[in-house]
Amino acid sequence: MDQLKYTAKGRLLNIKICLNDLIKSMLKISFSYCENFLTAVPANIADLRNIEVLNFFNNQIEELPTQISSLQKLKHLNLGLLNWSPADLLMVKPAVFLLHITYQMGSVLLGTINGLLNLATLRALYLSDNDFEILPPDIGKLTKLQILSLRDNDLISLPKEIGELTQLKELHIQGNRLTVLPPELGNLDLTGQKQVFKAENNPWVTPIADQFQLGVSHVFEYIRSETYKYRIAFFSCGVLSKVLSAKPFFHNPLALARDLGQICKL
Repeated sequence: MDQLKYTAKGRLLNIKICLNDLIKSMLKISFSYCENFLTAVPANIADLRNIEVLNFFNNQIEELPTQISSLQKLKHLNLGLLNWSPADLLMVKPAVFLLHITYQMGSVLLGTINGLLNLATLRALYLSDNDFEILPPDIGKLTKLQILSLRDNDLISLPKEIGELTQLKELHIQGNRLTVLPPELGNLDLTGQKQVFKAENNPWVTPIADQFQLGVSHVFEYIRSETYKYRIAFFSCGVLSKVLSAKPFFHNPLALARDLGQICKL
């Protein structure tokens, strides 16, 4: 027996883990979907010296105990749908390579990326089903990432630093508010048979939407083109700056419509 799932129903506020020899040898423990509303993680969790997977999804935990930093073999940690603070991530050992952080508020996620920078071995990061519009540029520092899931958020753009994740094999950005892609995304190899790139349910500008109709490889070929790089630079530095300083356009709606039309011709 190498795993324990705590799924008993009820609204218990705390759980005391009986750390006998059997429990100490556990590799996986899950407290998810149990409707327990666990509010605290026992400090003696440090005795789980062999634990590799901890799943706290869907509880009321507000902070992680400092003892979690002693879990040298912990590889998979699920902190979805909790009330924890991003600062708690500083206690997670760098050995963790798979991390779930879902169903959080955008303000929590902004602090989360900085807390992840100590996880040098992180291979998979799931930030799906959250409420945030901007992915911090520091995401580019997680250079070991192979899977990045950002689906079903409110992202309006991707940072150019995402192009630094050269080991990425899966990228999920579906269900956001993205209209364009950074040319730096073209640095990544996400078009092979073993790679995954999901981007549906975004309001892409027409040229990008047209390329998606032809296939993912066409999208990457397009964003790597000098034409696209020129147009996206124009979009970022020229028309966009005029639109953002929209005061003159309130008196000239035709000019605003004209410039927005130029954006749509990317």
